[in-house]
Amino acid sequence: MRLHIVNPNTTASMTAKIAAAARAIAAPGTAVQASQPQMGPVSIEGYYDEAYAIPGMLQRIIEAERDGAEAHIIACFDDTGLDAARQAVAAPVIGIGEAAFHMASLIAGKFAVVTTLDLSIPVIEHNLIRYGLASRCARVRAGGFEVLALEDPGSDARHRLSAEIEAAKQGDRADAIVLGCAGMADLAADLTQQHGVPVIDGVAAAVTLAEGLVRLGVKTSKRGGYAPPRLKPYAGIFSGFAVGGA
Repeated sequence: MRLHIVNPNTTASMTAKIAAAARAIAAPGTAVQASQPQMGPVSIEGYYDEAYAIPGMLQRIIEAERDGAEAHIIACFDDTGLDAARQAVAAPVIGIGEAAFHMASLIAGKFAVVTTLDLSIPVIEHNLIRYGLASRCARVRAGGFEVLALEDPGSDARHRLSAEIEAAKQGDRADAIVLGCAGMADLAADLTQQHGVPVIDGVAAAVTLAEGLVRLGVKTSKRGGYAPPRLKPYAGIFSGFAVGGA
């Protein structure tokens, strides 16, 4: 089985961390290809970054599809460009945010999400409503640190993250925690042991779901909104991005 996981930002160290987490959970016989765009922001923190991350990310997904990937994973907790990716390719596309929410809803009555910055909270709350899981989420919290602080051994980001998890347990009565950033992918096991509640990493959740969809032999429906894009000219710097059918 060939899975493709794309980090929508351009930070290579984060891509390597995501790839390691994906390979650690993948079943024997699953080959994980990791990629990142050549253009875009170094991290995705809010709507503006998201908009500029999508073109390069879609390019990587389309390339991987042509190379035989059987499923794609978008490794940004905002599920950056998820609908566009599902329209662009036939193989299943899983966002790590949606995957983590669904997994948490299967093992806990109420879960909390702990993310990085306050500006990420509205995006996550919107997605929870969209996925029909807002009532299962006790609260979305932010630790008040930048995404790239998780790459800095001298940062107090991990301490802040742990403190928010404890606050979610005590103040929000959360039964499980969802880590709201792909850059936290290597922390779930230690935080589960430390806090005594399930802590879910979206990368691992997405790999597990992607493998299941491939084994089921299903692909993205090409009716309705995920029908292939209509072929038309794209102008300017996007002239090479036209894809689709009739």
